[in-house]
Amino acid sequence: MAPQQTGSSRKRKATAIEAGAGCSSSSLGSGAVGQGEGPVVAKRQKRQEVRRSLVHYLKHREVGARGFAKVQGFESSMSGYVVQRLPEMLRERQLFLGTLNKVFASQWLNARQVVCGTKCNTLFVVDVHSGHITHLPLLQDKNSNMAQDQATCGIHAIELNPSKTLLATGGENPNSLAVYQLPTLDPVCLGDRQGHKDWIFAIAWMSDTVAVTGSRDGTVALWRVDPDLVNDNVAWYGDEEIPTYTHIHPRDVEAIPRTTTNPGNQKVRALAFSGRNQELGAVSLDGYFHLWKARSNLSRLLSIRLPYCRENVCLTYCNDLSLYGVGSQSHVSFLDPRQRQQNIRPLCSREGGTGVRSLSFYQNIITVGTGHGALLFYDIRAQKFLEEKSSASPDSFPRPAGRKLKLTCGRGWLNHDDLWVNYFGGMEEFPNALYTHCYNWPEMKLFVAGGPLPSGLHGNYAGLWS
Repeated sequence: MAPQQTGSSRKRKATAIEAGAGCSSSSLGSGAVGQGEGPVVAKRQKRQEVRRSLVHYLKHREVGARGFAKVQGFESSMSGYVVQRLPEMLRERQLFLGTLNKVFASQWLNARQVVCGTKCNTLFVVDVHSGHITHLPLLQDKNSNMAQDQATCGIHAIELNPSKTLLATGGENPNSLAVYQLPTLDPVCLGDRQGHKDWIFAIAWMSDTVAVTGSRDGTVALWRVDPDLVNDNVAWYGDEEIPTYTHIHPRDVEAIPRTTTNPGNQKVRALAFSGRNQELGAVSLDGYFHLWKARSNLSRLLSIRLPYCRENVCLTYCNDLSLYGVGSQSHVSFLDPRQRQQNIRPLCSREGGTGVRSLSFYQNIITVGTGHGALLFYDIRAQKFLEEKSSASPDSFPRPAGRKLKLTCGRGWLNHDDLWVNYFGGMEEFPNALYTHCYNWPEMKLFVAGGPLPSGLHGNYAGLWS
């Protein structure tokens, strides 16, 4: 059967996507050889002194390091140093999102733009410099009546493929997979045929053209995006160029195995892909971690009962350590599927049981976004939280103060409706759950977003930490 295409009712509106600025540094020149009478002896090249100062490093990076000779290993050495020091230097600038309800997902598009999805089923791009918001149209199912029958749960996942040429997220129908082209954000295809029967909670790219989705219906589905669709989805109507998109179906659909402890709750809540091992990790709400071999189809390798199995809603993977991190109501558990005995003890967030709502790994640091509006930072190698630092005097070197480093996010916006008044006593201060965060490491920036934790409350929070 030939692919079916749907024309979009909108005119083509290419969102201005600016290329991210890179950084460059010059290489170290060869040493000079002395000349004169008698044997020529090569002088030992004097090793340039490395100043282990974060400010010094950022200053030279900002101006392009002109005239700054790169010492062998300097970049890698400073990278690890920056990862350790950056969290304590971050400062918040809140972003105004109007009356949008709860940001569930986000990804950097470039140095100044972040794409976000909300509980109120809104897909938008925010410019973190100007605060300008551009709304993006959602892709509609071939059978639009099916989408209307679904209760709106919002957009829970946004993921960019490895080459950052495609963006995958939810459609107008939360059961469907929508794919957009980058940087134009024109529609490419919509996975609404023979796919999920319930909301999509998670997305992971396996390659530039293959993505996997995890759904509330207890299944994972593998999708392939035909490269020909990316450059051939335009139709002309008179003098107008209208983007179109193809309706596709999954190449493989696999069900999460039922368990005896909680047989009715196999909802797939989070996914993480290991490119090195070509394996896909999945977390289901019945308290299990599942590992799949990901090739042209999905083949389940194992299922592991998690040590903390309440509210397992987020998952991340560390390539450097070949380690999965699973967030639960009050802990983060670490899993190496190749080890029978797990050697890394779980960390406790100690945030009043409000839950771990977002996770990310970078090198040996895991960032934790909690349901109580706090960001925590854990060193997986040292197996301890990063600590606050203080100085006894202005001239002394800052030393660990023995207190866990915690960044507390701002108030955001909360709708003061009847529910807020009647059930929460009109609380002026209500912490926001940090449902999503994403780093822009070249720019040393962190985007954080979320909203009030109780499902009935309407509000939002977004902030740029730099």
